[in-house]
Amino acid sequence: MKKPGLPSRGSTTGRPIMVLLDVLGQRWTLRILWELTQGPATFRELQKRCDGISPTLVNRRLAQFRDLGFVAKGKQGYELTQLGQELSEQFISLESWANRWAEEWAQEMPEA
Repeated sequence: MKKPGLPSRGSTTGRPIMVLLDVLGQRWTLRILWELTQGPATFRELQKRCDGISPTLVNRRLAQFRDLGFVAKGKQGYELTQLGQELSEQFISLESWANRWAEEWAQEMPEA
């Protein structure tokens, strides 16, 4: 399991930022977390929101997120914890930056 302080891809020291980037770089991680920013979801609803990804993979990611403190299981299904919500706020900032970057990049590209 990936945790701060333990070696991860790109870091033998387990620096928290490197562990976080390793976790976020795993297949379907960002999509599942992004979908949970829309509100709580049951397992099946979350699987549907993610275009029907494998239940094994959803289960694996949810277990990892729960272990890392990003997600909890509540009355309405899986939901972001306070820590998970704070992380999702960073996604929104990153999305704004990415949109601005894409616009600037498109303006600088010569027409084909």
